[in-house]
Amino acid sequence: MEGFPILTIITFTPLLGALVILALPRDNERTIKLFAILLSLIPLVLAIVVWFNYDFQAGTIQFAEEYQWIPTLSIKYRMGVDGISVPMVFLTALLTVVSLYYSSHVIKVRVKEYFFFFLLLEMGMMGVFTSLDFFLFYVFWEIGLVPMYFLIGVWGGERREYAAIKFFLYTLTGSVLMLLAILAMFFTEGTFDIIEMASRQPFSDSFVLQALAFWGIFIAFAIKVPLFPFHTWLPDAHVEAPTAGSVILAGVLLKLGCYGFLRILLPIFPQAFQVYAPIVALLAVISIVYGALVSMAQWDLKKLIAYSSVSHMGYVILGVAAAASAGAKMASDPALLDSATIAVNGAVMQMFNHGIITGGLFLLVGVIYERTHTRDLKAFGGLGTKVPIYYAVMLTTVLASLGLPGLAGFVAEFMVFRGAIAIIPVMTAIAGIGVVVTAAFFLWKVIQGMFLGPLNEKWANLPDMERYEVLCMVPLIFFMALFGLYPVPIINIMNNTVHSMLHTLSLMIGG
Repeated sequence: MEGFPILTIITFTPLLGALVILALPRDNERTIKLFAILLSLIPLVLAIVVWFNYDFQAGTIQFAEEYQWIPTLSIKYRMGVDGISVPMVFLTALLTVVSLYYSSHVIKVRVKEYFFFFLLLEMGMMGVFTSLDFFLFYVFWEIGLVPMYFLIGVWGGERREYAAIKFFLYTLTGSVLMLLAILAMFFTEGTFDIIEMASRQPFSDSFVLQALAFWGIFIAFAIKVPLFPFHTWLPDAHVEAPTAGSVILAGVLLKLGCYGFLRILLPIFPQAFQVYAPIVALLAVISIVYGALVSMAQWDLKKLIAYSSVSHMGYVILGVAAAASAGAKMASDPALLDSATIAVNGAVMQMFNHGIITGGLFLLVGVIYERTHTRDLKAFGGLGTKVPIYYAVMLTTVLASLGLPGLAGFVAEFMVFRGAIAIIPVMTAIAGIGVVVTAAFFLWKVIQGMFLGPLNEKWANLPDMERYEVLCMVPLIFFMALFGLYPVPIINIMNNTVHSMLHTLSLMIGG
């Protein structure tokens, strides 16, 4: 694969497709939909090629591409992936294909614009996961903001304009803070290279400046995660977004913030992160418990799943915060390094699994909403006998989300707890409350409330899932089962990258 620009093709194929869609006749909706779906298969196939050709034993940056872009500003076009970004690239490609296929059956208005924005969004997300230059990273970060704003604001629910503006303003505020921190680092170190920046450790002679840069970038990523108390945009955006928009929002966009913690905050600001790790861990625990408790109080199915995402993303940040807390001690204590590695491996796996599982949950919300035009859990009951296929698919996905052993959600959460308990035991123990509450609201409100008990006669003729809806869920359930029963393929991909990164950080902090 040396010399072949596979990451560039993965990233910019959606842009090419979006431009072609602009040239297609507006009234030829079938062609637009079919073209978008077929084109989105190209990044998916190439992402699979990257996965199977990635040398996980080396665990280094691979498939690298580097070209001079704006030499006078030291800006390079630099791309590459490692064991953390490879699963995210595949996840993005997979969920995009699923979302476009589902959308082709339900989107009836402004079809041309919808598929244009969706492909543009895919390019932005792919670019974030593959960029190794801060300038390029920031450009892709901002590109992803605009399409999602329009997807919510044009094709969303009744309060779509409010939700879209709130999403835009929250994310833009964080982006401005991140841009200021990036510029400050550039003027100090003279480079936008993310890997080079990590090796130089900017502001190492001034903790105040390092802390300011850390918090500026932290807020940008925390908003995207979203971490408590920066989460308030998420429920509105999820509730008002179209079904496929919610799938991508939960499945991929939230992961951009988590990825930023691992690609930028932890490697570039290890000293500051170690100092502030207790605060970050506390916010993660609050997110886990608070998100689960608020989910328990919801009767809108979509809002319930949205708040569950706040809880589940808290596990990712808990794993990262645990590794940051270990700090320099990892260099002299192999057992501590192993625990931190397990915690971060669990965090990366949680990112992937949450995308598969919660993306599936939002698809299933769309399935029932298209038939009933309500998401009120009080309006259902006894649906298990009327829609057995939907019941089976929803039950499997819910059990994966609450962490049932044998499904993917359990493995990721277990790894986070197993690694973090050795480093921050009190915080980790408190976070366990979230697991119990999550199981309670999913089993009580979703499974019992929707499918068990007496049938609401209003839904006596409710049709079961159609073929296209089942096909959308098949690959997601496949990975829920595969990585629940045999997580080795994804753990192998990320383990050496994570272990090497944490060992290097421990030496930098200690030095």
